[in-house]
Amino acid sequence: MNIFSFITLIGGLAFFLFGMNVMSGSLEKMAGGKLEHLLKKMTANPVVSILLGTGVTMVIQSSSAVTVMLVGLVNSGIMEFSQTLSVIFGANIGTTITSWILSLSGIQSDSFLVSMLKPQNFTPILALIGVLMNMSSASDRKKSIGTVFVGFAVLIYGMEMMSSAVSPLADSPQFAELLTKFNQPLVGVAVGAIVTGVIQSSSASVGILQALSLTGSFTCGMTIPIIMGQNIGTCVTALISCIGTNIQAKRVAVVHVLINVLGTVVWLPVLCLINMTVGLPFWDMTATPVNIAIAHSVFNIATTILLMPFSKYLLRLTERLAGGKKRELDVTEDVPFLDERLLQSPSVAIRECNNASSKMLGLSRENLYLAGDLFEQYSEKKAALVLQTEDEIDAFEDRLSTYLVKLSAQALSQEDSQVISKMLHAIGDFERLGDHAVNLAKVAKEIHDKGISFTQEANRELGILSRAIDEILSITVTAYQKNDVELAARVEPLEQVIDQLTAKMKSNHIERLQRGICTIEMGFIFSDLLSNYERISDHCSNIAVAVIEVVHNSFDAHKYLNGVKYGNSEFNQIYDSYQVKYSL
Repeated sequence: MNIFSFITLIGGLAFFLFGMNVMSGSLEKMAGGKLEHLLKKMTANPVVSILLGTGVTMVIQSSSAVTVMLVGLVNSGIMEFSQTLSVIFGANIGTTITSWILSLSGIQSDSFLVSMLKPQNFTPILALIGVLMNMSSASDRKKSIGTVFVGFAVLIYGMEMMSSAVSPLADSPQFAELLTKFNQPLVGVAVGAIVTGVIQSSSASVGILQALSLTGSFTCGMTIPIIMGQNIGTCVTALISCIGTNIQAKRVAVVHVLINVLGTVVWLPVLCLINMTVGLPFWDMTATPVNIAIAHSVFNIATTILLMPFSKYLLRLTERLAGGKKRELDVTEDVPFLDERLLQSPSVAIRECNNASSKMLGLSRENLYLAGDLFEQYSEKKAALVLQTEDEIDAFEDRLSTYLVKLSAQALSQEDSQVISKMLHAIGDFERLGDHAVNLAKVAKEIHDKGISFTQEANRELGILSRAIDEILSITVTAYQKNDVELAARVEPLEQVIDQLTAKMKSNHIERLQRGICTIEMGFIFSDLLSNYERISDHCSNIAVAVIEVVHNSFDAHKYLNGVKYGNSEFNQIYDSYQVKYSL
């Protein structure tokens, strides 16, 4: 093997890894938030969890990516450590799909249809289709499908480069001498683990092994220990990702290592012992890509069958090895921990940001309700709670906005970009709602400390306005949390009614001042209240528009607001009903 063959081998590996990364990234983007939904939808049935783990891994073509995702979800407190075990079993099985696809390269037949099953024959067509889809389609989904095709073609091209680079080794005496070392199973395990740990992909390292097997120099007895080592080496990615996480998340990475190490510790001695005593017919057979794919799948399935009955003890062993308390995450902390490891899976990260932003909006609403209660019965304890909750809302905004900015820098679909844009704009309005709760609490404190009160007429008007504010808050929160366009469309008519209410109340207040019924001091407080209520409704309108904007995909907020106010019968009907309901 000369220097040019070595360069070709390295180049082929680079193409292989790049193609796999492009393909898995596009597949994950196409899956969207469904991946996270599947991972979180773990049931008490371990078989269902294994199947879900297998399916998710087959979609994104990487058990390491699934394990890293699990580390992030557990570190965020979204999943429990005990829920991940069966998913990891499934991930180990699902990752073998790549070796089966690559094994098709060994098909030999005179039949045209059978020959077309060889990746080398059909990938040029896929590449052409993929390029055309990327260049001509305006749909993000079609572009992602095209990218998957191109990524797969690059992967197969890399496999061909590696195969052609190592083919001269079949006649190399030095390579034959080197292979004698692989007759020692522990050497094979070590080499498989080290190579996989370096390139951080068991699928890629198995692909390299399949390429080398085409030289005809490897036996099944040599490749099986290497495959076992490759399964251990793939755990490196998860171990690296768990640095800086809580104990629960570290246990996910540790249990992944344990599963593959225990599988090797049990099955390798068993196979060697059987071969030494009665002999295994396949042990000395020449390894082929198909044999390697079979061995890869059988090892992971057999390990799952072996360890599943002992899941409870495996979890206990992991807890002892990882150490620490059962849970380090502060469950009393209201602000969610958004793990940066989830940024590698944007669809998952977006779903968690959406959940966090919905919680933030709910917190802002409850703080406004709490501030409103202070006008009926003032309490220093409640007033302090309003300020404390505002600090939590500010923490939400800081954490969410920072995380969303980092998330926006990832490779995103147009739909995901719009969702992030909606959240970035909306959380500003959420925070302003919290500020108005503090303003209301300050007004309530001033009224209480000075021992003053509004006139009976002013109190009646404020009661009507506060009920309208309660309803617009309720509609806005529900519309945002459920992404309900119909509810969101009811916000703007009610906001217009609130604007008219406040304008009428200001006019009535001036009349009371002129008649001497109300004092100037109370007038300032009354005007301050009206301004806060009016701005609360304005922020609700902004939030509702953001919801409609995302659902309608492309949207001009200014044009929408003008359109609904003029010549829109549905808007007028809703507006009239609210005007009757909240008339002075």
